[in-house]
Order: sequence, then C-alpha cells, then structure tokens
Amino acid sequence: MGLLARLRKEWFIIGIVLVILSAKLQPSVGVKGGPLKPEITIAYFAVSLIFFNSGLSLKTEELRSALLHVRLHLFVQSFTLVFFPLAIWLLLQFLALTAIDQWLLKGLQTVSCMPPPVSSAVILTKAVGGNEAAAIFNSAFGSFLGIVVTPLLLLLFLGSSSSVPFTSIFSQLFMTVVVPLILGQVCRGFLREFLDRRKPPFGAISSAVLLMIIYTTFCDTFSNPNIELDPTSLLLVVLIIFSIQVSFMLLTFAFSTRSRSGFSPADTVAIIFCSTHKSLTLGIPMLKIVFEGYEHLSLISVPLLIYHPAQILLGSILVPTIRSWMTSRQKSSLLLR
Repeated sequence: MGLLARLRKEWFIIGIVLVILSAKLQPSVGVKGGPLKPEITIAYFAVSLIFFNSGLSLKTEELRSALLHVRLHLFVQSFTLVFFPLAIWLLLQFLALTAIDQWLLKGLQTVSCMPPPVSSAVILTKAVGGNEAAAIFNSAFGSFLGIVVTPLLLLLFLGSSSSVPFTSIFSQLFMTVVVPLILGQVCRGFLREFLDRRKPPFGAISSAVLLMIIYTTFCDTFSNPNIELDPTSLLLVVLIIFSIQVSFMLLTFAFSTRSRSGFSPADTVAIIFCSTHKSLTLGIPMLKIVFEGYEHLSLISVPLLIYHPAQILLGSILVPTIRSWMTSRQKSSLLLR
C-alpha cells in the first residue's frame, strides 16, 4: 500500500493528532466564548448533525428492532449507571490512602456517575460496523435517564443542597438528540431511493464532526488553569482513567461474548462503547448546576475533562482491532450455518 493510500485510509487517526496539536498551540480558538463558539456550534449544531446524519443513514426497520432489544438496553444502563459508580467507589476506598489529590479522586467519582455520551459511542460503533441502532437508542435513553439518575448519584456520593432544573436539561437533549433523529428518519422516507443509489459517506461526515468535538474538548482541557496542578497526581489520574476504560471494555466484552449471553458480535460492539463512555456535554453543565458555588468544582471537573478525550482516543485506536474481531466472528457464524 502506497503512502498516499495509507494516509487516506488512516485520515481519521491523523486528524485526531492534528486537531490535538492545534488545540495545544492555540486553545483560545475553540474554548467556550471563543471564535468557534462551541457552546452553540458543538452543544447544539454538531450533536444535532450527528443524530440527523444517523437518522438519515439508519434503516427504519433496524431502529425499530433495536427498541425491542430490552436485554441489551438493560445491560448497558445497569452497567453504566449502577455497576460503574459502585466499582469506582470501591476503588476510591483504596486510592484515598495514597497521596493523590483528594479532589481529583472525587472527580473520578463524578465521572462514574455520568450517563453515556450522545455522540462518541454512536460514531465509534458506526465506524466499527456494530449495532448502530442499539448505540443510538442507549445513548439517547441513557442521556434522558441521566437527567434524573446522575444528579441523585452525585448527591449520594458527594452531597449538595442545590436543586436541579430537569426541565431545561431535558428540553436541550430533546432538541439536540430526539428531534434531529426523527427529522433524519422522515427525510430518509422521502430520499430512500436516492440514498440507496448514491450511498453518501455518512461515516466520514460523522467522523469529521467528531474531530471538531475532539478539537474543542482539548481546547477546553489545555486552556483550563487547573490542569497545571500537581503533575504527579495528574499523571496518576490519567493512568487510572485509561486503566479503568481498558478494564471495563474488557469486562463488558467478556460478559457480552459468553455463549449464553444472546448478544451478536454487532451487539457487543455497541455494548463496549455505550457501557464505558461517559458524557462530557451533559456532565460539565450537570456538575456546574449540582455544585453551584462549590469551592473545589474546577478540580472535581478535571477528571471528566480528561476522561472524555481519552475515551475517544482509545476507542478510535481500537476501532480496527474491534472491527477485525467482529468480521471474523460474523464469518465464523456464517460458516457454522
């Protein structure tokens, strides 16, 4: 394979490196309030575009069948909103004995309480070729569920007396997730023949939007003054975050590939990403709402700012490996028939 062909094939990985370097060199461009206005372009337009794109590309019958896959939805939601926070709470009982900054550790607990993201898990599942319909349903449903469950978990583990405006968060999620998805499905009904004939690059469009999300996320990370805290604690937290992600991805993989699990290889892909990814777009506003005026809010937010780009990076790197595994399993299933 020639160099140009290799670059074309790996354009997304190269794009990730370039946007991170760009964010490091000039973070002020992509921060909230900056020229790109990510609080509008990302929070509303980018996320809406991802779900409109998914609605346009997803066959209606596939989405309908995903709604009935109750066992998969139960597994994902119970893992991410019950097992995840409890497991991290147990881990923190040991980490509290170390010299790691206690507020960073509390930040790890807040990460565990977050719902699935509304974009990255869907895009990575689509990139692998997994059950995109299931990923969309669990990302959307998990986000709505998180509006109620996440504040309760935060109050349980960290405590706060603030009230949470569920209505405003719910309405934003409805407008950026549900409405674009429905519009995409409606448009597909009118454009089905054209889409089947032309086959637009839906995956490439979603990946390009994700690069924009990665860029603005890293701009926020690099421009946050609290990233310049104790280097040792910060490095340990980064290592812990990657270890948690890898461990939980392996755990969900092991559970969902058991002979009696009833999950297909495509289901497993959706489970891996939806169960282990956490929402930054919902998480940061939720933290600011629940812990309004909290003295150490900025420190508590740092692990979430690290976790989000880390999950996208790790997921993107693993896409070829997971795709190869899924393809081989699907071929084996066909041969056995």
